[in-house]
Amino acid sequence: MTNIHQAKTHFSKLIERAAAGEEIVIGKAGKPVARLVPYEKAPPLRKAGSMKGKIRIAHDFADLPADVLEAFKASCRESSTGHSHSVVVALR
Repeated sequence: MTNIHQAKTHFSKLIERAAAGEEIVIGKAGKPVARLVPYEKAPPLRKAGSMKGKIRIAHDFADLPADVLEAFKASCRESSTGHSHSVVVALR
């Protein structure tokens, strides 16, 4: 961990290390308070309609198998009682 004084003194070197892929943790009074990480370019924005004609949705797409439907219903019943549970659905 690099303390704030060291980070200010050696900021250019820390930037070079981060640009090379390293994550630098900066601390104050021995506790981590910030991270200096490599910049990641944002993914390009998706264009609406770019997949038109490339995807086919099956005629029975909305028909859920009985066991999957029951898992969702059970999850809804449990969440209404204040309990939170996750439902894992395996695709066939």
